[in-house]
Amino acid sequence: MNTVTASLHPLKIILDFKEITKAGLAVSVVFSSIAGYLLGVSDKNPFSWLTLFVLAVGGYCMVGASNAFNQVIEKDLDALMDRTKNRPVPSGRMAPNVALFVASALTITGLILLYWINPKSAMFGAISIFLYTSVYTPLKAVTPLSVFVGAFPGAIPFMLGWVSATNHFGIEAGTLFLIQFFWQFPHFWAIGWFLYEDYEKAGFFMLPTGQRDNRTALQIILYTLWLIVASILPSFGYTGQLYISTPATIAVLLLGLWMLFYAVKLYRLRTPKAARVLMLVSVSYITLLQIIYITDKFLR
Repeated sequence: MNTVTASLHPLKIILDFKEITKAGLAVSVVFSSIAGYLLGVSDKNPFSWLTLFVLAVGGYCMVGASNAFNQVIEKDLDALMDRTKNRPVPSGRMAPNVALFVASALTITGLILLYWINPKSAMFGAISIFLYTSVYTPLKAVTPLSVFVGAFPGAIPFMLGWVSATNHFGIEAGTLFLIQFFWQFPHFWAIGWFLYEDYEKAGFFMLPTGQRDNRTALQIILYTLWLIVASILPSFGYTGQLYISTPATIAVLLLGLWMLFYAVKLYRLRTPKAARVLMLVSVSYITLLQIIYITDKFLR
């Protein structure tokens, strides 16, 4: 079998599609959107399997498009890093123009699907792709502030689900946005810490000080504290229809203290291993928080 035939094998195409859209990341983002949707449904805004399905597919398309555009733009830099050099574009398995076509097709499909739900959802989806592709991606090689910029599109999915359910952006959607916004910082700085040498090869400096030092570790702790505060805001009755009970608040607070423990541990140890553990804990945190929010809503 020659190289061209092998590259056109259906399994190869599927695997490359999964990699260029970062399927694992995309699915986790879609889960956030679904969580936001379930929190937004009510007697006034009834649950719809069709809307949920369209949101999931449209959300995947938008995240996949952002990741594909990113890999086209950074193909030369990806080739320098061990963790990215085997991606479809830098490895040569997929031509850049093919990847660009995939990204464009996903963008159009995603926008159409989200617009079918409501125009606000499509607008936020478009903003997310624009910020991720046109602002965050080029800034990564310029300034550590790229993480701040990237936190905006990264925080949209949780909020997008609520907007899809209600066709309304208010204090509830804003609170969901705030939670996932603050979560971005300890999560991505932990990644930037344990992948520091690999990022350095491509000229990416993802840490706030540019170094794995006490100041970076301290900022991780501070943003984890802000995350905990944002996560328990719905328990105080000031976030409209978004509310969590006392037992749920206690569970979320314990979850936050668990993450804070590993943030402090990173400050003490300042090792790549400690940063990797914090990253894994942060992924568990946002998933478990969303599960707690949803469970609390339907058990009350």
